[in-house]
Amino acid sequence: MTGRVRAGQKTWLFDLDNTLHNASPHIFPHINRSMTAYIVEHLRVDEAEATQIRQHYWQRYGATLLGLMRHHGTDPNHFLWHTHQFPDLKRMVVFERGLKAMLRRLPGRKIVFSNAPLHYTEAVLGLTGITGCFDAVYSVERLRFQPKPAPGGFRHLLRAEHLDPRNCIMVEDTLPNLVTAKRLGMKTVWVSASTRQPPCVDVRLASVLDLPQRLGRL
Repeated sequence: MTGRVRAGQKTWLFDLDNTLHNASPHIFPHINRSMTAYIVEHLRVDEAEATQIRQHYWQRYGATLLGLMRHHGTDPNHFLWHTHQFPDLKRMVVFERGLKAMLRRLPGRKIVFSNAPLHYTEAVLGLTGITGCFDAVYSVERLRFQPKPAPGGFRHLLRAEHLDPRNCIMVEDTLPNLVTAKRLGMKTVWVSASTRQPPCVDVRLASVLDLPQRLGRL
């Protein structure tokens, strides 16, 4: 659902992985293995080089996909489909009880803003029971394959949803993505167990469930 928002209304932009659920125990290791296998097959390299390529592009561009598109002409839809297949996603998704209740307590519109593909994003939202909490979902396809932290994807979402970045709050686990959000004028929430307080962060939370208690800071 899209449309113009009321003047001054807050809009929450939520990352998905390691923000709304914990992807580290099961999902990220599986995706990493799948991406490495894809690179081995399609770039004709061994596993060690494929791992190095995957990590290098992720560090340089914020997404392995972007490096593969820029340097190897990889078809993004083909890559995303084959690297986001899961034998039993339901058993792999880890999330905190109270997530839906927390989202419903937040005033304003809520949008998912993820570098993940749509089929996976929708599946995770369904398994966590929070699909109905969001007004829109922006997966990497809808961002025209301009993943965070590149500003192009941010600007595309802002234009499509008629949003003023000064009325947006970005909730993320990845600091480079919050740097871009801050530069665009957004408020920022870092979901992290770290004790650091980088200048791009307005509020740091160990758990996204703590968000309603920190509204006064935002």
